[in-house]
Amino acid sequence: MPARVPPPSRPIGSATRGTTNPNRLRRMDRWIAAAHGPALRRAGEAPVAVDLGYGAAPWTAVELLERLRTVRAGARVVGVEIDPGRVLAARPYEREGLTFAHGGFEVPLPGGARPALIRAANVLRQYEEGEVAAVWRRLCARLAPGGLLVEGTCDEIGRRHVWVALDASGPRTVTFAARLGSLERPSDLAERLPKALIHRNVPGEPVHTFLRDFDRAWAAAAPYAPLSARQRWIRSAQTLRAEGWPLTDGPRRWRQGEVTVRWEAVAPRG
Repeated sequence: MPARVPPPSRPIGSATRGTTNPNRLRRMDRWIAAAHGPALRRAGEAPVAVDLGYGAAPWTAVELLERLRTVRAGARVVGVEIDPGRVLAARPYEREGLTFAHGGFEVPLPGGARPALIRAANVLRQYEEGEVAAVWRRLCARLAPGGLLVEGTCDEIGRRHVWVALDASGPRTVTFAARLGSLERPSDLAERLPKALIHRNVPGEPVHTFLRDFDRAWAAAAPYAPLSARQRWIRSAQTLRAEGWPLTDGPRRWRQGEVTVRWEAVAPRG
């Protein structure tokens, strides 16, 4: 009797709802290009980025390739999906620098390649909070030296978005990003907090304190509203920094409707 060939291991993780829309992740991509662009340019070989859990249509992977190539010619993107039907549906969109693969949190890449970037948007929202840290560790272990994991959540058309950036040492920053005209107050972004933080938006938790202080700064900056929502947002960020919140960015990013704060300032207690 011939030796039995073991079946291939199953991808790690669960299928998402698959909801996606063109241009949904533009704010995250724009930040990645600015924050991680220097590292991508320094990479010796053409860096590989992974769009993990791209969904029922491949738009986000196609757009990620286009945006990364504005900062590093030759960058490559692999869209990874746990649903094999979605991979087959995406194959017609493959081209030079863009491929699709069946897999999950193990992040299968040809030849065991290690990606310079893993972007996981709207993937962990369906998981339990207690599962997030292990997934983060697994994904960060797959990164190339100097690589970045960006994990977060946005609304259906990308107006409101919050993400965590991680490297091999763990979570580093949290970015709050919005189309400013859609906000009544900064805490409107609370509904888009990533899984690691969304249940911590309660009194006594640092992320709740941050959003409370952001709202207060926004209210105090109301005289800037006639100039523009952008000017009001910039003034609010300046107030947060003056109050001691460790913001890692400045006016150039604030003008884009972003504010980035160090992870340890908003990390869950315990």
